[in-house]
Amino acid sequence: MLLSELPTGALAHVAQLQTRSADLDEAALQRLAELGFLPGEPVQVVQRGPGGREPLAVMVGDALFALRLAEAVCIEVALDGAAK
Repeated sequence: MLLSELPTGALAHVAQLQTRSADLDEAALQRLAELGFLPGEPVQVVQRGPGGREPLAVMVGDALFALRLAEAVCIEVALDGAAK
């Protein structure tokens, strides 16, 4: 599941980063990793912008970030408690 699809309030963790948007390159993925979007890190969408769109207010670890949808689609997540 992509971070952009994660229901607001659901608990998950980062599975991987992958370029899925023509707007973002490897440097943008590196920036997301430097912000803490690393495999295994806990993540939660806490708020969505007007109309359920962007920006997304996202907790990763103990930090809160605002992400565009173009960034959120590059972050693959796994729901916590999901069957493995």
